[in-house]
Amino acid sequence: MRWPGVCSTPSSLARHCRALMRSCARHSVLGTGQKVHATVITSGLLSLPKTFLRNVILHMYAACGDVLAARKLFDEIPITQKDTVDWTTLMDSYSRGGLSMDALSLFVSMRREGVLIDDITMVSVFSTCSKVGNSVFGIQVHACMIKMGLNFCVKPGNAAMDMYVKCGLMGDAKTTFDEMTGRNVVSWTVLLWGVMKWEGLERGKNLFDEMPERNEIAWTIMIARYVENGFSKEAFGLLTEMIFEYGFHLNCASFCSLLSSCTQSGDVVMGKWVHTYALKATIDALTDVKFGTALLDMYAKCGRINTAIRVFKFMHMRNVVTWNAMLGGLAMHGKGAMVLEMFDQMLEEAKPNDVTFTAVLSACSHSGLVDEGRQLFYSLENVYGVRPSMENYACMVDLFGSVWTSRRS
Repeated sequence: MRWPGVCSTPSSLARHCRALMRSCARHSVLGTGQKVHATVITSGLLSLPKTFLRNVILHMYAACGDVLAARKLFDEIPITQKDTVDWTTLMDSYSRGGLSMDALSLFVSMRREGVLIDDITMVSVFSTCSKVGNSVFGIQVHACMIKMGLNFCVKPGNAAMDMYVKCGLMGDAKTTFDEMTGRNVVSWTVLLWGVMKWEGLERGKNLFDEMPERNEIAWTIMIARYVENGFSKEAFGLLTEMIFEYGFHLNCASFCSLLSSCTQSGDVVMGKWVHTYALKATIDALTDVKFGTALLDMYAKCGRINTAIRVFKFMHMRNVVTWNAMLGGLAMHGKGAMVLEMFDQMLEEAKPNDVTFTAVLSACSHSGLVDEGRQLFYSLENVYGVRPSMENYACMVDLFGSVWTSRRS
């Protein structure tokens, strides 16, 4: 990697490296970040005092999802140069990478080492507890937060409440809410989501009406719950009120949430309305992967498989979730041969996972493709590097069970 003439001194070169690393982290450009890291090593910049380059490189790897490299950099940073941000960054990286227990263990190490815990650290650890449903650890962290006087901070308070809600502890969530002195619209929205999920639509509507302020998320939660319970008329009424009376607009996350609710309730009429409104709001299934995936999943599960196929074929970008949704929809409609054909196409674009094989094996079972299903299952680890899940084994039991039943009859 060549450097401009302005990098005439080691300190200026280190400054440029830090700037590049921050840019790579911001845009998740791992390849460029690795090249800058290699240059830093070969140029001997890491030996310079007080450059904090390892800290910046750690943040780059964490932001780009390379957990192993982030941990290696973390271990290389002298203990005197590690700060709260470094610990929290690695904790976030573990959590995003599905290593939730490692993230929680790191928090324990922080406490043991006497590292300062701030509100951002608390938000991170509560988020991790929410993901794995570890309310026992979360309760202990909440007690620690109160002892440290951070319970007056809104963000960790909201995160604690969210953890209680996700774990089904509504009593603790409400107590946390009542004790908060600086509630904001997020606080109310978290509580609304919990009441809707655990206490029902009627109580949720009462809380919604009590809210002093509502954001797009609160409106979407309320509308989505109406759709899920089959109250399309009420959902349309709230949508009209939200858009025309209060001036809110649905964003991509809102559209995806509503489509998910339509999928659960089988309400294709509402789903078509969401599709039409999204197009008017310039959110296009062809270019937005998340929306396109949610849309084709809705059409497939609501019995409009041909429409789902059209949406899929016209999408400019597709990820493994998109392919899984399409394969699952085809399997549901008994199109086993098409699933196998599309699976071969998928291998050119995306790496399959266990969810992919659940869809494909299910299609083989429903279509009587015993040999194809058996061959695919035995190739999971050796060819595709995927460890079979319980769902994959269940599909094979179903596959062989259908053969045994047909032979008996």
